[in-house]
Amino acid sequence: MSGIQVRTPVTADGRLGTAAEHPGLSDPDYLSRRRAIGAVARGHRVGDPYPPVDYSAREETTWRTVHRALWTAQGEHACRAALDAREHAPVPADHIPQHAEVGAHLRHLTGFRFTLAGGVVENKRFLGSMADGWFHAVQFVRHPAVPLFTPEPDVIHDVFGHGIHLASPAFADVYRLIGRAAMRVEREDVLQMISDVYWFTLEYGVIDECGTPKAYGAALLSSYGEIGRLGAARIRPLDIDAMLTTTYDIRGYQPVLFSARSLDEVTDTLAGFLEGLDDDSEPRRRPARQGTGTAVGARTGHGR
Repeated sequence: MSGIQVRTPVTADGRLGTAAEHPGLSDPDYLSRRRAIGAVARGHRVGDPYPPVDYSAREETTWRTVHRALWTAQGEHACRAALDAREHAPVPADHIPQHAEVGAHLRHLTGFRFTLAGGVVENKRFLGSMADGWFHAVQFVRHPAVPLFTPEPDVIHDVFGHGIHLASPAFADVYRLIGRAAMRVEREDVLQMISDVYWFTLEYGVIDECGTPKAYGAALLSSYGEIGRLGAARIRPLDIDAMLTTTYDIRGYQPVLFSARSLDEVTDTLAGFLEGLDDDSEPRRRPARQGTGTAVGARTGHGR
């Protein structure tokens, strides 16, 4: 790992705090800035153009700090498929890329582009948009006091995680596979099943490489702290039924991860499950997600 220290939120009395005590949740200036950036998404239609963000010097500094840490951490703990995708991904070291910049690059590689999210996106819209090559992404930046931890996805998560994925045709195919399944169904319980397997694969999936767990999930790729502690999680073989009955914490590090032998195994396993899924499918027992938030969608929390 690099020499940058991982910090979790620190309370006024010096204790290491929980995600709920993160300074970004109590700083009125930060919250005002976050709301202003997010408000642009109100009424946004998928694929419509939207204005860029004029990022502040402090936000740009946060990006550069996290970039240095994550670039090193990914090199050590990401799987080969993710590192190969990173070679082509729009992840500049010196500035926060605008969504249009990211989208123009990804469209050339895989046909994907970012579309705007300001907060929680319901499952049908978020997951279904992937079928047509759209990924909902936010524009705001995490709080500068704790640059290596955020209790919710931000532009760093979306670029360092999903932006890397969507530079790869193989990863992009998995997104479209999930999107097509979501487009076919309307029932919320069935959509939640799709959301749950999305969580344990494209957000938190790992691949076994020569006996060592390596990250491919976007939430892991964008989490300096969590990607370095994969060995601390209980890692189970890739299993859809187990995913659908496993609890997860939307604002913290995950106690259980699922490992495949290759990205091809992930694709084949998801295809076998999703291609037979429709509104007549029998719902499985869903995990009792811990923390606050609604559908996994684009914008529930991930502890970074």
